[in-house]
Amino acid sequence: MAEGYLTTHVLDTARGCPAAGIRILLYRVSGNSHRKIAEAVTNADGRTDQPILDKAAFKTGTYELIFEAGPYLTASGVAAEDPRFLDSIPIRFGMSEADSHYHVPLLLSPFGYSTYRGS
Repeated sequence: MAEGYLTTHVLDTARGCPAAGIRILLYRVSGNSHRKIAEAVTNADGRTDQPILDKAAFKTGTYELIFEAGPYLTASGVAAEDPRFLDSIPIRFGMSEADSHYHVPLLLSPFGYSTYRGS
């Protein structure tokens, strides 16, 4: 039985703080098909209140997290361009270990971002 799960969080590296209020969508990807399986919003710590994919729903495969960063950047005082350089940020990744904790954070600034497999 799978015991894996997925968590995420967002840190605002330009301001040096957690990024609260960012809407995050999780899709399962299969070929050209994307199916939304979860949605959450970051809390004051920049994390979701629960794993974005818990142990009961976990399956190995390809996934995509989409971070809706545009509204957060606007609310934090970053001047809005038209179109904004970073708005919706997709991160596609694979989870191949059925019993692992996958942590996929987003380090965000107005003009760049990075991610990694965390712990």
